[in-house]
This record gives sequence, C-alpha cells and structure tokens, in this order.
Amino acid sequence: MRYPLPYAFARTQQLLLEQADDGSCTLWMPRTPPRSALSEVARRFDVKAFEPLDGPLLAQRISAAYAHGESNAAAVVSEVQGDADLSRMMQELPAVEDLLESAGDAPIIRMLNALLTQAARDGASDIHIEPYERTSSVRFRIDGTLREVVQPNRALHAALISRLKIMADLDIAEKRLPQDGRISLRIGTRAVDVRVSTLPSAHGERAVLRLLDKNESKLTLEAVGMQGDTLDRFETLIGQPHGIILVTGPTGSGKTTTLYAALSRLDAGRSNIMT
Repeated sequence: MRYPLPYAFARTQQLLLEQADDGSCTLWMPRTPPRSALSEVARRFDVKAFEPLDGPLLAQRISAAYAHGESNAAAVVSEVQGDADLSRMMQELPAVEDLLESAGDAPIIRMLNALLTQAARDGASDIHIEPYERTSSVRFRIDGTLREVVQPNRALHAALISRLKIMADLDIAEKRLPQDGRISLRIGTRAVDVRVSTLPSAHGERAVLRLLDKNESKLTLEAVGMQGDTLDRFETLIGQPHGIILVTGPTGSGKTTTLYAALSRLDAGRSNIMT
C-alpha cells in the first residue's frame, strides 16, 4: 500500500489516499470534505472508493499510515548526492517539528530527517555517522548489532554534521572538542528524544545519536524480561517507602527502560514521582 499525497497536504486537508498495486485508490476523508482539495485529488488519481470517517479517527489513521510507510533513507541520500548546489544545504534550519513534513526542505534536512525516521521505524537504538577518507558511513544499532544502511558521499559529511549540531543546539564552529546535546521531535504520532554526541576524528567529526522512543518507555516489567522470583523481589523493592535501587549495565542494555517500567508500576496518585 502506498500513500502518494504529501504528508503535510494529507494532514492539513484531512485526506488519506491509499493506492493499491494496480493503481486504484481509496480516499479516506472527513464527513464534510474540503471540496477544492477533494476535486484535485479525484482529478489526479484513479479513486475507486470514497470512505468518510470521523475527524479524530481520520487524523489517527493519517499519522499511523505515514509513520509506518516505507523507509526511504537510501533514496533520499542518493537524491541529495545528485544535487550540485551544496551551499543551499546550509540554509538555517527551522524549528524542529514533525519529521514527516520535510518533503519541501533543503536536501541535507531531508536526508537527516529520512535517516532519523527510518531509524525510528526500524527500532534502532543508535545511529552512528562516521567519516572516512573517501566516503561516510551511516550505521544503525538494531538488537545490539551495528548494520550499515547507507554510505553518503564524503562531500556531504560536514554539512550533515553541521545540520545535526544546529538541531541539537551545539556549537557548529567547534570541531576540535567533543560535544553533547539533545533533540526532541515527532514522527507522526510518536514522540522521540535523541541524545547527540559528536567527537573529532582523523577524517572529520563522528556523531552518535541515541534514540529514546517515549512510547516504548511504557513497557511493563514483564515485557523487559523480569519473571518469577526476580520479578517478585524487584516489586518488593520498588514498593518500599524509602531507599535506593541501583540499576547498572552497558550502553543499550535497558537501564532507562527498566526504570520507567518500574515507575509505571507505582501509584502516581499516592506518590510524588520526579524524573
């Protein structure tokens, strides 16, 4: 299933066009649709069915459809590498908003947004952006294993890191010292926090992005792997009126997820919970 309408248009007009493999389309629309937009969509596409839907359900369906669409980071990177006007990529970034609305932005912005969107869709915990002598490498850490997803042209690396620094509110002029920052963004209906670390290397700056999906932080203790006697003892500990629980482990082992799962077990109405 494809969704040929731009996300910004679909969300603004509240029109969701689903296109099947044979080219026929189904249009989901509000019960009182915008006539001009509806006529334009019907003129350009082979719409076989018109399905009215209540406003909240339609908005949720639109966000879910575009948030789980096909990943296209490699296609965007290929398109960017064919754009000769690299100076245009250094335009000032607008305020961080929904990444799915990036279709009309400068190429580097679309490239970085595509990487972040694909990483969130694929369930990656980290993104590693590394420069080499002739190429750059972008790798995702999925289930603890690094997997290369694309090799952008080396000429794009500095612009990509600068764009990332702007989004994370880092000093783009400082290239000799490590820096840390964070980005808060939305991908459809999902809220994602990104922790950004940059580090100088022999061929340029490296960047590591840690993705924290706020929706996934609502896991239960059972879902993070606790069971039996371990679960019973841990629940007894978090039920104590005072004390300290120390959760340790290597990067990406699930410390934060475990703590949020534990906090969700507590009665927020009877406790004062701060994070």
